[in-house]
Amino acid sequence: MEFRIGNVKPANNIILAPMAGVSDLPFRLICSRMGAGMVCMEMISAKAIMYNNKNTESLLQIHPEESVVSLQIFGSDPDIMTAQTLRIEDRPYDILDINMGCPVPKVVNNGEGSALMRDPKLVGRIVEELAGRTHKPVTVKIRKGFDEDHINAVEIAHIAQESGAAAVTVHGRTREQYYSGKADWDIIAEVKSKLKIPVIGNGDVVDGPSAKAMLEYTGCDAVAVGRAAQGNPWIFKEIMHYLETGETLPRPTRREIYETVKTHADLNLAYKGEYIGVREMRKHLAWYSSGIPGSAALRRRINEVETMEDILKVAAELMP
Repeated sequence: MEFRIGNVKPANNIILAPMAGVSDLPFRLICSRMGAGMVCMEMISAKAIMYNNKNTESLLQIHPEESVVSLQIFGSDPDIMTAQTLRIEDRPYDILDINMGCPVPKVVNNGEGSALMRDPKLVGRIVEELAGRTHKPVTVKIRKGFDEDHINAVEIAHIAQESGAAAVTVHGRTREQYYSGKADWDIIAEVKSKLKIPVIGNGDVVDGPSAKAMLEYTGCDAVAVGRAAQGNPWIFKEIMHYLETGETLPRPTRREIYETVKTHADLNLAYKGEYIGVREMRKHLAWYSSGIPGSAALRRRINEVETMEDILKVAAELMP
């Protein structure tokens, strides 16, 4: 069945989930090239846009070769969120996503992110105002609930739909769980059974078989891949191949990993400069090298390198 979000048709239904500090332009572009049907930007604060925050401007950069791009905004004041969305509406993103799932204390303590799930009326106001004012499809990212005593994903998802959302992403964990434990696919299935708009499942999709299992078990329209894509952008190609053929692609060779690291490093250098680019690449190189013999011993060195040239030297040692 065709996967659409409003008037936007992604190339497929396998999505790079939004991840703060990870799903930046260089990584999104690499995942797009690896077959992700849609890529989600790092979450952007509505207040940071309002105050013309310099770092936020760099977060808003989009490359013309990216797949369908979802820009994720967070906040708790419907008026501020709407006004700032209209300020950036001419940017080349395709979909506006509202973050109602971030579990981080500094976000939650401001009444933003997953804290919004405790205020269904406010959820309705935010979605209604944004969906009513922007010309782009509006989606909502939620969790199972705030904690095990307040499992209200179905209620919040229904409010989002009735308020004008074009799709809902459900992460099958509570805010209290953060990213630990097993994701609850039953709640994703329940949300899907109650909604007419597309539902995107999120949580514990790590390869082709788990993506297929989630799609079949929950009936969801698409899956969002988060942490399993860190250091592993090939996952999108692998999942699509598995869904189409039932075959598991061989893992990339060390040479292929090195070439991707080099591309990633070049993009970081071009978009972030050496100082920030190197520091960002340290964590990515640690992820890319995970599982390669000898990588654990080089972790300390990875965290001490100061130039992109040295990043590539370490990578070349691990991936000859």
